[in-house]
Amino acid sequence: MNVTHVIIGLNVGGAELMLKRLIESHLDRPDIKHSIISLTDMGVLGEQLTKQGVAVYCLGMTSILKGPVTFFKLRKLLRTLRPDVVHTWMYHADLLGGLAARSVGLQHVVWCIRSTDISKGGSKITLIIRKLCALLSAWLPRVVICAADSSRKVHEAVGYTAEKMQVIPNGFDLDKLFAGCVNGVSIRKELGISCDALLVVSVGRYSPVKDHKTFIAAAGKVAARHEYVKFMLVGRELERTNKQLMALIEATGQPDAFFLLGERSDVPACLQASDVFCLHSITEAFPNVLGEAMAVGLPCITSDVGDAVYLLDNPEWVVPAASPEKLADKLDAMLSLSAAERAALGHRGAKRISECFTMDLISRRYFDLYASLIDV
Repeated sequence: MNVTHVIIGLNVGGAELMLKRLIESHLDRPDIKHSIISLTDMGVLGEQLTKQGVAVYCLGMTSILKGPVTFFKLRKLLRTLRPDVVHTWMYHADLLGGLAARSVGLQHVVWCIRSTDISKGGSKITLIIRKLCALLSAWLPRVVICAADSSRKVHEAVGYTAEKMQVIPNGFDLDKLFAGCVNGVSIRKELGISCDALLVVSVGRYSPVKDHKTFIAAAGKVAARHEYVKFMLVGRELERTNKQLMALIEATGQPDAFFLLGERSDVPACLQASDVFCLHSITEAFPNVLGEAMAVGLPCITSDVGDAVYLLDNPEWVVPAASPEKLADKLDAMLSLSAAERAALGHRGAKRISECFTMDLISRRYFDLYASLIDV
């Protein structure tokens, strides 16, 4: 069975990491072979997959204006590859990849939706593309996979064909995740954070949908009350050169409580160095980073977005999105627990991931889906 994936790019992101994990979970299987078409460039993850023997093709699209040219390149490449299944990831790839596949006679198209409410941060062109996908969903894909049930509901509401929709959540490769969980003391030493300090970590790129404004405001309130509490922000553009971010931090009056690490390749180690994880987005589908934090045993607080509540399965530690006061109160409550109580919360989360969301379980569902399409 040959499966070709079409995706906008292969830099670090939730969808891209899930694609990488899915392919890696099948590398030892002789009955399935994956290849990838990136509409843009190779990206960090593309280079990693190429080294593992995965074929990655890049079409060089630099803007949406290049869409028509990219479409014909994609069409030509798919005609050459002739995969059994074309699996597209996210709206732009769903539209271009789906149309290109069907135009060369490839019938087994699987769309993959990774977002929930893009009205909270999505561009106008993305909203238009989503509308086009909704109109074409009855004809173009065989199946539409959502990463979260909340995402399925939102997309059915905007016109996607309900009969085509399935939910397959993200999966977590626990062996690789734990392999990255070195002793977090080294990161604390790197940053000059005392082992006695309580460290709250946030992981996610700087973006309006991640709502760092709310997190920083809440963290500033907590830091003003507890000098032993520190906050570590990990992700793209979370650096001191980001003037908007620094203005938010300075406004708290507690700039020394914040540590900005930028994008890191050792996120599991950053999680291991921390005492509490916080997800503060205003929109998510199925948040990878929350699952990773749970898997390594961190007690977690999350905003009520997407399937985060379902994933955490502990409503006591859920707050409304964009609510700095309530988030500050919840952080206070978590940090007031004893170390043993926080460890018990972390153990509960890790058990949920290992029982319900391993990559082995999720990759099996994808394989069975592909096989069912071909057998029909």
